[in-house]
Amino acid sequence: MNLDVKRLFARSTGGVEPVEPPRPQSPRSAKRRLMFVVLAALLAVVGAVAAAYYFAMRPVTLRIAVGPANSEDVKVIQTLTQAFVPARGQIRLRPMQTDGAKASAQALADGKADLAIIRGDLDVPKNAQAVATLRKNVAVLWVPPAPKVKGKKAGPKITKIVHLAGRRIGVVGRTEANVNLLKVILQQYGVDSTKVEIVQFPAHEAAEAIRNQKADAYLAAGPVNSKITADAIAASTRDGGVPTFLAIDSAAAIAQNHPVYEASEIPAGAFGGSPARPEEEVKTISFSHHIVARKGLAESTVATFTRQLFAVRQTLKTDFPLAAQIETPDTDKDAVLPAHPGAAAYVDGDEKTFFDRYSDFIWWGLMGLSAMGSAGAWFAGYLKKDERHNNSTLRERLLDMIVAARHSDSTEELDQMQTEADDILRDTLRCFEHGTIEEGSLTAFNIALDQFHNAVADRKAVLMSLPQSLQRAGAQFRATGTL
Repeated sequence: MNLDVKRLFARSTGGVEPVEPPRPQSPRSAKRRLMFVVLAALLAVVGAVAAAYYFAMRPVTLRIAVGPANSEDVKVIQTLTQAFVPARGQIRLRPMQTDGAKASAQALADGKADLAIIRGDLDVPKNAQAVATLRKNVAVLWVPPAPKVKGKKAGPKITKIVHLAGRRIGVVGRTEANVNLLKVILQQYGVDSTKVEIVQFPAHEAAEAIRNQKADAYLAAGPVNSKITADAIAASTRDGGVPTFLAIDSAAAIAQNHPVYEASEIPAGAFGGSPARPEEEVKTISFSHHIVARKGLAESTVATFTRQLFAVRQTLKTDFPLAAQIETPDTDKDAVLPAHPGAAAYVDGDEKTFFDRYSDFIWWGLMGLSAMGSAGAWFAGYLKKDERHNNSTLRERLLDMIVAARHSDSTEELDQMQTEADDILRDTLRCFEHGTIEEGSLTAFNIALDQFHNAVADRKAVLMSLPQSLQRAGAQFRATGTL
């Protein structure tokens, strides 16, 4: 209903339409206050959701321990680090160079790194879980061809591992892990490791040491296409002779006794040359280099890293063949190195989206907002209770004034009641502006005010038609109760 406020004021002043008096300054209406409170709450929730989404989706930098310097592992991680930047993924890598796989494992165990590159045949930290298999390494045992010396009979030829007893064996690389690998092989064939002489050469010095005949046989561990191993084998070729590769026929038995190893084969011609090196497939054992993550690293973070890793691998494997060797981890529950739940979720297709991870928080947030709105509405209603009661009292007073106006014998009294009605009108309009009363209540008040104005106008018309003496007598009678 559209209420003509000017008309109401005109009637309250005896029919002359005055200029509407300025309304007194009042605080912001309750309805507006409630609207702003609800709007603020909505903006707060939206802001909280946006902030949660930002922090959940912002790029995260993970520290990855890898070593030693100039190794193939370092090259792979450096390539991945560079590839992650233009991919605009959520994960960034920060390599931490160490002295080797053992030092990398220790950095992860100490909490100094989030990820690490470790060897599967070394002690794995208790807080490490697999994310991916970086590469598989094979053990290569070979014997250089015997040098031809005039007037000197060649020694017994080494064609089997058991023939290594009492010999000098050169191990390529400074890591103790390769020496332990050799001892595992010798133990399987009953060769006492204390009966052999083991010497180690740095990878970059291996070829020169082999040319200088520093040992009778050599062991190298690395990928099948390792350049270090291929160069070492090429250095063994002399005087037209080719090296003899020693097969580890008991590879399956070694894998059975040492689960960190697997039975494997070296393909014919894996190390190039003419004739091919080796000329036939050679049985051996293998072990893996793993990318592992801290057990406490968030599942969503590891899942995102795993997804990025294999997405980038597809784009890198053409120009960087080492990337093609990256494989998914073993997600079986009985795996030697358990997979991180985040990596397992990616591999098994159970990776959670943003809303899957935070749906409970969003739902509870909306429920909380609804509860806050209900509580706010109740509180606002509670605050308006006294004002509504006061307005109801004023409306009853207006109805009583209608009865009084119809029996009044004094225009002065009628003018006083009109002034009081004006005050009631102002209070009622202020309550309506504050949202204390609804439009229906204002309509009821308008009807009562119309009746009051009609009663005043009618009574004034009657009083104006009576002589002044009768008006004074009537007033005195009501004042004294006697004529």
